[in-house]
Amino acid sequence: MTIDNTALLTDQYELTMVSAALHHPVAHRPCVFEVFARRLPDGRRYGVVAGTGRLLDELAGFRFGGDELAVVSRFLDADTVDWLRDYRFSGDIDGYREGELYFPGSPILTVRASFAEGVLLETLVLSILNHDSAIASAAARMVSAAASRPIIEMGSRRTHERAAVSSARAAYLAGVAATSNLEAARTYGVPSAGTAAHAFTLGFAGADGPDEKAAFAAQIAVLGTGTTLLVDTYDITQGVRNAIEVAGPELGGVRIDSGDLGVLARQVREQLDDLGATDTKIVVSGDLDEYAIASLRAEPVDTYGVGTALVTGSGAPTAGMIYKLVEVDGIPVAKRSSHKESKGGAKSAMRAARPSGTIVEEIVYRATDDPPPTDGLSVRPLQIPLVRGGDRLDGLPSLGDGRTHLGDALVSLPWEGLGLSHGDPAVPTRYLLD
Repeated sequence: MTIDNTALLTDQYELTMVSAALHHPVAHRPCVFEVFARRLPDGRRYGVVAGTGRLLDELAGFRFGGDELAVVSRFLDADTVDWLRDYRFSGDIDGYREGELYFPGSPILTVRASFAEGVLLETLVLSILNHDSAIASAAARMVSAAASRPIIEMGSRRTHERAAVSSARAAYLAGVAATSNLEAARTYGVPSAGTAAHAFTLGFAGADGPDEKAAFAAQIAVLGTGTTLLVDTYDITQGVRNAIEVAGPELGGVRIDSGDLGVLARQVREQLDDLGATDTKIVVSGDLDEYAIASLRAEPVDTYGVGTALVTGSGAPTAGMIYKLVEVDGIPVAKRSSHKESKGGAKSAMRAARPSGTIVEEIVYRATDDPPPTDGLSVRPLQIPLVRGGDRLDGLPSLGDGRTHLGDALVSLPWEGLGLSHGDPAVPTRYLLD
């Protein structure tokens, strides 16, 4: 989803830095900026890169027109405003593809540009990559916990209306089967799903009380018997009975949205089977996260609906990515602040795996050096070219490509890396920077 102009999706200090730099030669010195995470969120064993495609879309709109210049001219000098009027990113960008795993220190994105051009992109880059990667990382854990059972993302009502769209995209990248968000369906081609909420059933109540059968009949009349009926508005046992009485045993599914989902799923499965609806699926929803999904693995659940825990901080903690200057005029530079150190110099990265395909380590080395030897291991470079001379390259991996790539990457993790327990990153990072 592209915003026509993204120049003001930034922090003011990006522009005041540029303003000060333009009065010195530093503004035009060739620099390298890198995006990386110092550590993974607590309890996470891997991260998933997402948002790169959105970033490249928004980069094209990062220009300063009349409206944007009117805002920044309130605090910038005239020379800086004139420079911004002609601003267009003209540098190069390499990075991990969407759907790639990342670990602490992974050089997820490398921006090569003049200081002024590169520093201006910090907030745009981080706001997109941090959000989308956090969502994708959470969704990937949920997909793994669900095993082969599909997940529907339905978090639109729990987050910002625009964030809901990018969240649905990132969740789909991570393997979620569908979304309830129609803008994500239109913009990104994510499959959509949805039937009815409790309000629909409640709307058929009259002077004589609830009329659940009438609600079910109305839904089936339009959507057919393959639809999914929400059966826990009143009494779930009666709701299942009403659903099968109205739809017949060929009803597509029933949804449970509250209560002890494991216990209720077992009861509902037994009741459906007794009523002859042996093929009717059971969908469960209600503040599910990866731990709740894992706890339901042995239950007769066919599909999970996830929302709040996926699109909010409770389930998708920040990816913790930062954007740092690592090289100026070919000279490595590094931050030395306690607990916030960075490693200077432009870097390349590759991932080494056993012949079986299981990842052994990630190796980060100087971009100017040859790749190090890895006897007996297969290696794969991790960064790919994304932008050259300010222009997005043709033929970059699609959203679907990223989805497939992540599925393959997760299979290559050591088995303990897919666990939900706390521990070290699933794959160690070896630095060869001396």
